[in-house]
Amino acid sequence: MITVKKEGVILTTTDLDFENDGVLNPAVVKEGDIVHLFYRAVRVGNYSTIGYCKLDGPVNLAERMATPFLMPQFAYEKHGMEDPRIAKIDDTYYLSYIAFDGKDALGAVATSTDLQHFDKHGIIVPQITYAQFDELFISNNNFIERYRADYNAADTIVMDKDLVFFPSRINGKLTFLHRIKPDIQIAAINSLDELTPDFWTNYLTRLEDSIFLSSKYDHEIAYVGGGCPPVETAHGWLVIYHGVQYVAKGYEYSACAALFDLDDPKKEIARLPYPLFKPDQEYELAGDVDNVCFPTGTALFDDMLYIYYGAGDDIIACASVSLSALVAELLLHSFSQSL
Repeated sequence: MITVKKEGVILTTTDLDFENDGVLNPAVVKEGDIVHLFYRAVRVGNYSTIGYCKLDGPVNLAERMATPFLMPQFAYEKHGMEDPRIAKIDDTYYLSYIAFDGKDALGAVATSTDLQHFDKHGIIVPQITYAQFDELFISNNNFIERYRADYNAADTIVMDKDLVFFPSRINGKLTFLHRIKPDIQIAAINSLDELTPDFWTNYLTRLEDSIFLSSKYDHEIAYVGGGCPPVETAHGWLVIYHGVQYVAKGYEYSACAALFDLDDPKKEIARLPYPLFKPDQEYELAGDVDNVCFPTGTALFDDMLYIYYGAGDDIIACASVSLSALVAELLLHSFSQSL
């Protein structure tokens, strides 16, 4: 098994109004030896903004803003901007986050060229009701049964979360992951302008062809969800995601790892048959939500990959692992090896 070191807690709540109920799930950018964290800051009442802090090296806090870095401006995000991720593609940073209006939670994007000024592009995932979703699969009942477990009232919007961009174009296209439970899906476009209602209708009618990752092992048997932006390696895209299983005390969220083909990321090469790491520290086992390790960003220092995650759904922690050792371990569990 691969060795992972828990580096401990990086950031906790403060008495400041905008983050007095939790800090978690950061988007991460490394520039030189500086690590920028754009994190979900929660105030009492479950209202979220994006906070900011800077690390000198992988774990040493050097600077922290006393006000929100980004705040809700529009009706679709009036209750919060949640769970950001960030990827630099060409000369542009894509900050994806979950826009929450108090009822519906959907993936949205803001872009920047300088990490200081961000332009919001709104919700980019499908906005479709459960009734409409069901209608698209009226002739494919066997497939849609897998998605019915998470159904709500017919007139509510299908929740689409965990929006994560690959950090470079693949075959010339912007490529991103999103999550309609219980699977992770993948989409590729030339530009954000393509993401129209017609695009999503056509996409959803062929949703089976866009499944990126489904549950396979016990630790992820309930469902899987997007985690950190993929890391490019010589052997493929390293994807660190979260897997969920039901345990005696409720759901348990673990960090998981898989490897995908560089040119055809729908092709899964390998997957760890066990969690990369799971809740076992006090700050992970008890929190706003117990038993949670929710990875959302990484920073690479030499061969050491630092993984930043929400712990217990109310603080930010970090774990580290040798990147080369992790890839080697994954290749031991490649699907070609198991044939």
